[in-house]
Amino acid sequence: MELIFAAALCSVVVSVLIKICSTRGYSIIQMITWNYASASVLCYLWFKPDLIHVSVKQTPWWLIISLGILLPTIFLCLSKALQTAGILKTEIAQRLSVVLSLCAAWLIFNEQFSPLKIIGIVLGFMAVVCILYAQKGDGAASGKKWGILYLILVWAGYALIDVLLKYTTGLGLQFSVVLNLMFVCAFFITLMHAFFVQKTWPSVKNISAGLLLGVLNIANIALYVKAHMLLKDSPAVVFAGMNILVVLLGVLSGMLLFKEKIKPATVAGLIMGIAGVMCLASAMVG
Repeated sequence: MELIFAAALCSVVVSVLIKICSTRGYSIIQMITWNYASASVLCYLWFKPDLIHVSVKQTPWWLIISLGILLPTIFLCLSKALQTAGILKTEIAQRLSVVLSLCAAWLIFNEQFSPLKIIGIVLGFMAVVCILYAQKGDGAASGKKWGILYLILVWAGYALIDVLLKYTTGLGLQFSVVLNLMFVCAFFITLMHAFFVQKTWPSVKNISAGLLLGVLNIANIALYVKAHMLLKDSPAVVFAGMNILVVLLGVLSGMLLFKEKIKPATVAGLIMGIAGVMCLASAMVG
């Protein structure tokens, strides 16, 4: 259980770091860029992917490049959501992306649905509606609209990444290989975007923050995978524990660090979100 808690803590610290840095003059695009630099190196050292035998012809490069573009794009949306909607709502939206992933699994991969999965998905959708409704009452009119938009993009974007990863690994590529290739691809894409589009140049503080971000990101993934390996007979415990802990830690950090207010609609969304995750976890056992 310590591994699950550590993985969840790394995930929330990523959000806290981005939110703090965005208010202190850091370049988020530069942070995202160097995040993928350290994540690429650490992914290679930790997971030891067999990149030497990757087939140039048989590797679905269009999928890898798509993920390389999608990853930093959604990461940027995440940073915007943290600024406009806060950690609490952003973490819930990110974790409930599993609802859309499961819907895609049913439509694309013909996955069978049990009653518990259906209940979990319905609760998840209701939770997202509550969160978006709560956002309508926050801030100025323009801030509300952008906050809602970024929450939806985070919700849908992480689900799309999950579906593409599942599809890519289903083609025969190992998870570690896909992860390393898309990190490398994301690094070069964001580096070119930062230089040629935004015309921002790296600074010591942005590189340092970005490298730290990458360490936290890969630690989150590595600890989560390790927990699944150690608790291979209890995947539901890992799945539910990770998602619920991230949401709860997100709530605490939002309230204590950033003085975010919890509205009744947000509380309702939080309760339904946790209940939905527990239903989906129970369905995994069955």
